[in-house]
Amino acid sequence: MAKDLFAFNGEQLIQNNAPLADRLRPKTLDEFVGQDHILAQGRLLRRSIIADKVGNLLLYGPPGVGKTTLARIIASNTLSHFSILNAALAGIKDLRSEIESAIDRLNKYGKRTILFIDEVHRFNTAQQDALLPWVENGTLTLIGATTENPYFEVNKALVSRSRLFRLKSLNSKALHQLLNRALSDKERGYGLKSINLASEAEDHLVDVCNGDARVLLNALELAVESTIANLDSSISIDLKIAEDSIQERAVLYDQKGDAHFDTISAFIKSLRGSDPDAALFWLAQMLEAGENPRFIFRRMLIAAGEDIGLADPNAIVIVESCAAAFDRIGLPEGIYPLAQATLYLALTEKSNSVKAIFKAVQKVKDSQKQNVPSHLKDANRDQEAFGDGIGYKYPHSFSKNWVPQQYLPDSLLNEIFWEPTEHGWEGQRRSLVNDRRSEQLASLVEVEQQNPLTITSGKVDNDFEKRLSRNVLPEGERLKNLATKLWTGINWKKNHRVLVLSPSSLLWSLTPLREVSEGGVVLAVSEDNYPRLLAELDFLAPMERPLLIDSKVESIKTLEENLKFEVIGGRIPWKVFSETNFSKLWPILTEKSTANTELSLIISNPSSGPALSLKESIDVCSHNTNTDFSLLNDLICKEETWLNNQEHKEKFILQLEKLGWNISFEEWTELIYQKVDSSIIKRWLNQGSEYREIILKNCNEEELNQLKKLFQSLNGRTIKQRLIHTKLLAKNKN
Repeated sequence: MAKDLFAFNGEQLIQNNAPLADRLRPKTLDEFVGQDHILAQGRLLRRSIIADKVGNLLLYGPPGVGKTTLARIIASNTLSHFSILNAALAGIKDLRSEIESAIDRLNKYGKRTILFIDEVHRFNTAQQDALLPWVENGTLTLIGATTENPYFEVNKALVSRSRLFRLKSLNSKALHQLLNRALSDKERGYGLKSINLASEAEDHLVDVCNGDARVLLNALELAVESTIANLDSSISIDLKIAEDSIQERAVLYDQKGDAHFDTISAFIKSLRGSDPDAALFWLAQMLEAGENPRFIFRRMLIAAGEDIGLADPNAIVIVESCAAAFDRIGLPEGIYPLAQATLYLALTEKSNSVKAIFKAVQKVKDSQKQNVPSHLKDANRDQEAFGDGIGYKYPHSFSKNWVPQQYLPDSLLNEIFWEPTEHGWEGQRRSLVNDRRSEQLASLVEVEQQNPLTITSGKVDNDFEKRLSRNVLPEGERLKNLATKLWTGINWKKNHRVLVLSPSSLLWSLTPLREVSEGGVVLAVSEDNYPRLLAELDFLAPMERPLLIDSKVESIKTLEENLKFEVIGGRIPWKVFSETNFSKLWPILTEKSTANTELSLIISNPSSGPALSLKESIDVCSHNTNTDFSLLNDLICKEETWLNNQEHKEKFILQLEKLGWNISFEEWTELIYQKVDSSIIKRWLNQGSEYREIILKNCNEEELNQLKKLFQSLNGRTIKQRLIHTKLLAKNKN
């Protein structure tokens, strides 16, 4: 059985002798500092820990950011048995022992087991494979911690069965907070001592610890314990003591790890972005970490072709010359050609037009075998027998050493692969290339005279439904397209918290659930739709389920005070605008927004009512000229007045602007097709319907019966209704 490093025997001596960094480990989520992108109020991981619903996790990040501490907190919040292994010390025997104990525990007591494996990347392939079946069948819940990228260092099968959370280096705010806690905590820190930490000393410790809480607290402990107290028993730590305690910044760089790839990536992107200062900084970072200069030159040669290309053909020559110079002189003087090549690439013109080769390669893969045009074939072998090479025009025999002729296969005459930019060397030749292309096509393509298209008029198609069936999307597909449209334009981040307003089903939250794997989704659901949404949640895994709340203002007010949403969206039915509850909601939602919250709403309202739909359908489906449309015409006028009333929408938009939202609009019309049946007739015409109360309130019984007969005459047929959708995009500017 592996030793449980999270268990303490209660001896005060062990606690007192533990290093400061270990004594100050947070014991609860509220004490945990930093990592708000995964642990802030409303985030998925925080909710899972509190609810004891933590599944298989991989915690990935640099040293000293809280991976093991987070595992300790999970241990204190779970009813499952919690075990720990350190992959650097444990072997396959220890792993088998843990698996056997977990099986025994589950069979005898029905108790689950959570196994925390620190430095999980140190397990070899066989050890990781041994874990897989027990993780897959639920015998073990795995929590792994690693400083290496799991996608490279951990079994792909384990990664696919785990949720990956990336912890970041702590920012200066979190590090200052840790220092203040260490100095003020009377039980675990130095709260019982009088310690004067100079502000410049504090800033230095925070600046050079590289986001590592353990390095920061170890340096503070060394400074405190090694400094002689003043006469009044106080301890003063100035900048000099702080510098001695932490020495110099440790360069976080492993030539086979993430830092290696991340730093060279930052270097190349700085060159591409034409930032010479950033490029020199990342170059210096690599050199200080001992990166091989030849590797840096190789990447610069790639950049000279990929990012500069024909905007400056001389760039690759400069880099190659600098690389040759470096090979001759070596370090330390070789730093000059390294810097020279870096600055040249950063400052010269940029173009990635040479990537046109990939378009050509794809065309070769996609198309069938293309024959070489006869006049381009080798004339030395088969000219006499097959006429190969006959007709070829030798460009040097013409003025300007160019003549228009066919060089591409017949089926690719109109293809253009290379698209020059306006920059540098290729920009100077862009117009020449385009002119030659035009001339070449004009000389090759014969314009065929085609008969003009004729438009014939025919009889009206009496089978209205058959004609419509060619154009109608199924209702589910239509709503899916509308849901996709709703979330288009949102700049998603994995840790976003999203509030979905008035969803009638999970369809409207599928995009947020997919995009915010480390954040959280809250559905504000109406009372009518609540049971349906609750049933639909059973189809999702526990950790993927959104939080359901009532859409009433009172329910949203009760959400945690610190819970803020980065995205708010939903499809708002037209009639909602007349509800008082809706206008009261938006001041509350504005309070629940961050400074950069994005808002996306689709407001749908009909632009044609039942009367107009009925009249148009009768016009198409029947030639009965004896139909009395006087009643319908009167209703159509009332419908237009009712449906074109934009007062509620205008008030809502004005309210948003006053609350500090920047708003933009997009509007489009959609046709909805539906079959007429008894349920539709009841929904529109029976007592209590909104349509009857507003439009038919002055109709007498005879007119109402006449209207019913008109609808019944279309029973089973398809009618169309127009909807106007308004997409409202907004950003909180407060």
